[in-house]
Amino acid sequence: MTHKIALNFEDGVTRFIDANLGETVADAAYRQGINVPLDCRDGACGACKCFAESGRYDLGEEYIEDALSEAEAEQGYVLTCQMRAESDCVIRVPAASDICKTQQANYQAAISNVRQLSESTIALSIKGESLNQLAFLPGQYVNLQVPGSDQTRAYSFSSLQKDGEVSFLIRNVPGGLMSSFLTNLAKAGDSVNLAGPLGAFYLREIKRPLLLLAGGTGLAPFTAMLEKIAEQGSEHPLHLIYGVTHDHDLVEMEKLEAFAARIPNFTYSACVANPDSAYPQKGYVTQHIDPRHLNDGEVDIYLCGPPPMVEAVSGFIREQGLEPANFYYEKFAASA
Repeated sequence: MTHKIALNFEDGVTRFIDANLGETVADAAYRQGINVPLDCRDGACGACKCFAESGRYDLGEEYIEDALSEAEAEQGYVLTCQMRAESDCVIRVPAASDICKTQQANYQAAISNVRQLSESTIALSIKGESLNQLAFLPGQYVNLQVPGSDQTRAYSFSSLQKDGEVSFLIRNVPGGLMSSFLTNLAKAGDSVNLAGPLGAFYLREIKRPLLLLAGGTGLAPFTAMLEKIAEQGSEHPLHLIYGVTHDHDLVEMEKLEAFAARIPNFTYSACVANPDSAYPQKGYVTQHIDPRHLNDGEVDIYLCGPPPMVEAVSGFIREQGLEPANFYYEKFAASA
């Protein structure tokens, strides 16, 4: 029996390893060529101290207080030379990936489908044998190489990996290198290279209500997160607010409706900023955040959208005089 361990390095790179039953995380990492910080191996120095963001594990009994205090252990800190996983885990490593003798993984795939969902949004799916080995945390992104060039663009996964296939929502930027390729040249079978996964914006263990805020194609990481939540379930309420600029920017509404049917405590709403919109709900996402969604601060907020949206939401939360339990956000800007 093995457990999958996600090692998140401070430079944004994530690598996955398999830990055997009873094997320490440090031993599993070294066995698979990843040199996590380590010195004594006896739980005495604290050099391998990391933070476990999720999962069940045995801390071990051989470490000393100077290496890991009781207070640190209660907060979620672990010594990887002693920690043994009892489920899949996510561990934050306080070191860059290159220092640990690893780097982001590279994969080769091919376009399986490309669709123009609207004049502003393109749906891209890619598939390949190598992607069967691709693991990522819902919400993370990869760098896709633009075919025919040496340039890459960063896109969040909009789906989980299934049968070697993953999907993305891509903003159609006039004059954009990737946009121009996808709208004018792309066809099924075209080769695509990708590197990753990357990013600190991903779904954590759900311990309280969630408020999910998406702007435009910032919806992508949330559909991947919702796929995961639909698989594992959640006892906490989840609410998504999806904001766009124009009516034609609203995409994947059927998918959100399907998630609402699959996830009993999931609700969502959408709004359009253009005052001339025909959509029933107008304005910005901040105008549609109800006090109950903030749950007196006992809420985890996830936000993915352009920088002005992130700043607006941050200001709105401050104005409410509340401090959420956690506020995770991802800013993105289009590349022309």
